[in-house]
Amino acid sequence: MISFESDYITGAHPEILRRLSEINLEGLPGYGTDPYCARAKEKIRQACGCPDADIEFFVGGTQTNLVVIATMLQDHEGVIAAGTAHINTHEAGAIELSGHKVLRLPNSNAKIHPEDLEDYVSEFYADENYEHMVFPGMVYLSHPTEYGTLYSKAELEEIAAVCRKYDMTLYLDGARLAYGLMSHETDVTLKDIARICDAFYIGGTKAGALCGEAVVFTKQNKPKHFMTSMKKRGARLAKGWLLGVQFDTLFTDGLYEKIGKHAIDLAEQMKEIFRKHGVRFYLQSPTNQQFVILENRQVEQLKETVAFSFWEYYDETHTVVRFATGWSTTKEDLEYLDAQLKTMVKVSQGDGSFDSL
Repeated sequence: MISFESDYITGAHPEILRRLSEINLEGLPGYGTDPYCARAKEKIRQACGCPDADIEFFVGGTQTNLVVIATMLQDHEGVIAAGTAHINTHEAGAIELSGHKVLRLPNSNAKIHPEDLEDYVSEFYADENYEHMVFPGMVYLSHPTEYGTLYSKAELEEIAAVCRKYDMTLYLDGARLAYGLMSHETDVTLKDIARICDAFYIGGTKAGALCGEAVVFTKQNKPKHFMTSMKKRGARLAKGWLLGVQFDTLFTDGLYEKIGKHAIDLAEQMKEIFRKHGVRFYLQSPTNQQFVILENRQVEQLKETVAFSFWEYYDETHTVVRFATGWSTTKEDLEYLDAQLKTMVKVSQGDGSFDSL
């Protein structure tokens, strides 16, 4: 069986493992005070075009979101996010545990829109009872979104303008940022994100690292005593050099971009395979996550030989499922998927197309 279940199903890119092996016996100071973390931070600053940025390393995305949101908000504030946002759906109430409410905003294709954001905040302040309510203090975006869609540069700038108007922080979750940056359909660069956002993180876990995310505070706005806040929440890794070495490697010789491009190129080939077999797309994703609609009986048949993710029920007889490519996906994996789809077609209908798709 092969797996397209997610982009973190395998270990780490060989270059990262090689570097970790090379320094394995070095005696290094703890908690991110080592030279590898310092070097990785400098490389990230250069890549972002933000020489004054403050950077901190975390182990995983939920941990990152929890600490950043909790420390950047005042105790009376909440964070605005799409209803489909990771912090609202798949982080087990971590944000609410910190005492901050996730304020859901309508979305389409998992993206929030500047006009909806403006309406929400203006209506909040127009309510004479707003001091009895949770203040909107931050806007959370993910790029790519949970459905693999992307914001354009114009959309990000318009959202940032609303945030500035109402004194809200703009925070971007970049768990899969490598795939957003290398998409064939994006006009957003890493430097654009650093310029537009107040804080964001560069995802490593889903882009070739064993683990790790790099938070970038772009406006000299890192909360005071941030290291202590991380430690308090169990987010400070004693062997911090493990994260530093990985990001130092990812940002050497363009490895981060190469990983993103590899996954995007194979995702485009995967889309062609789905089209060839008449598989219907739930939406058009320009990134490494592809969402397709299968009959329930086809889902059961295909998952005997191919691993993928349940996403949501489409109707009583169809299900939306996700296929993801990553650094370790190969052309042979796609050939295997192609062969399994051919077999499923024969079993399902025998005429070269999926029934009811």
